[in-house]
Amino acid sequence: MKDQPQLTPEQHIHFIGIAGTGLSAIARILLLRDYVVTGSDLRSNKETEALQALGATIYQGHDASHVDNADVVIRSSAVPDGHIEVVAARAQNIPVYKRSDVMATIMTGSDVVAVAGTHGKTTTTSMISHILLEADTDPSYIIGGVLANTGLNANAGQGKAFVIEADEYDNMFHGLNPNTAVVTSVEFDHPDFFKTPEQLVGSFSQFIERLPDDGLLVVCADDAIAQQFAQRRKNSQMPIITYGIDVSADWRAVNIRYENSRTLYDVIVDEKLLGTVSLGIPGQHNILNSLASLIVAQQQGISFAVASEALSTFRGAGRRFDVRADINGIVIVDDYAHHPTAIRTTIDAARQRYPHHTLWTIWQPHTFSRTHTLWEDYTRSFDETHHLIVTDIYSAREHASDFPSVTISALMDDINHPDAQHFSTFDEIVAYLVQNSSAPAVILIMSAGDAPEIGIKLLNQLEASES
Repeated sequence: MKDQPQLTPEQHIHFIGIAGTGLSAIARILLLRDYVVTGSDLRSNKETEALQALGATIYQGHDASHVDNADVVIRSSAVPDGHIEVVAARAQNIPVYKRSDVMATIMTGSDVVAVAGTHGKTTTTSMISHILLEADTDPSYIIGGVLANTGLNANAGQGKAFVIEADEYDNMFHGLNPNTAVVTSVEFDHPDFFKTPEQLVGSFSQFIERLPDDGLLVVCADDAIAQQFAQRRKNSQMPIITYGIDVSADWRAVNIRYENSRTLYDVIVDEKLLGTVSLGIPGQHNILNSLASLIVAQQQGISFAVASEALSTFRGAGRRFDVRADINGIVIVDDYAHHPTAIRTTIDAARQRYPHHTLWTIWQPHTFSRTHTLWEDYTRSFDETHHLIVTDIYSAREHASDFPSVTISALMDDINHPDAQHFSTFDEIVAYLVQNSSAPAVILIMSAGDAPEIGIKLLNQLEASES
């Protein structure tokens, strides 16, 4: 890793790939701290519009002139060394950094809570941030999605806590110096970066090692690999708290029940009932996420009563079981699920929340490398949905020509589902849904790409048919 950059307010920081969730969040923090911010990306979005409203200059497209007069350039992990703006910056001796190079500097002096995990980190980070906000502690936070209660993915508060989603991709979380680390789950993903499961596990291990000896590790005991990390730290007599549902853990969720579209459970700590939690978002995975947030809240000096009350008002994170609309019994839900485990968990949550609805699952495979590596697991992930529609593979930073065996036709042949269909365009999918779905139904769109556009188009069609 490079030496830590020297960042001071009023410096001009230029971001390459500023529309992404990671960089837009950092840009917001720096804008609120009186830095001059410019950024470029191929297209604008809600995040760049919000940054412009705060005073950032946003360029659509990339050009060497965009880095002129910058003191520091920060680039997305997807931006290569040969990018025109990276080359221009280096030609002018402007330092170029990735997220992992700057995060420790940005959080210097804070009590850092870092939430890592293959699944659940966005929601858990959001829950912790929401609790701290509701407790009037004014935290700073960076989330890999939008906190529904605030409409923001980041904020620079005046409180001691800085809550951050610790992203494993490109080893971003190796640039963090956490005082508290949460590990929700560890499962093989990002095969375009981690070449083996062992490499990914090793990366998580290095992240945990960044905790000081007196730092707290919070681990989901339901996850086998995360539990190994917990045991290792426990053997070293360093602070560790575990949480879980069906296993032995320091904090346990018991007596889970569902009432009026809410999930309720009791919390047991040291064999004593601590209290009851009521969640407005479905799924056992969110019970686990909320347990982790309650533990962190306690470590931040917030009582269980205050934290559990805050969770009762938590509205979720963007694209995490995000209900776009409920129009005449047709419920449209956006979710970021793109890993087989997340897909199954999200389908289970939909069946739990809407037990009497027909479930239509629209899945957008994300990247050729992930589809290839997790192929067999994907083919077994859709048993619990009534209908399955598959889009073309979202290539992201990859090229189909590099994966000649990864075709949508071969994937559809291997998916064992009584009603699995593929459509090449979003318009075809919308037309099919309008013709064939009927209330009560849930349209569950699972995508880390651009497939949420399906929900927008479908909602427009349904609203038009009403008028």
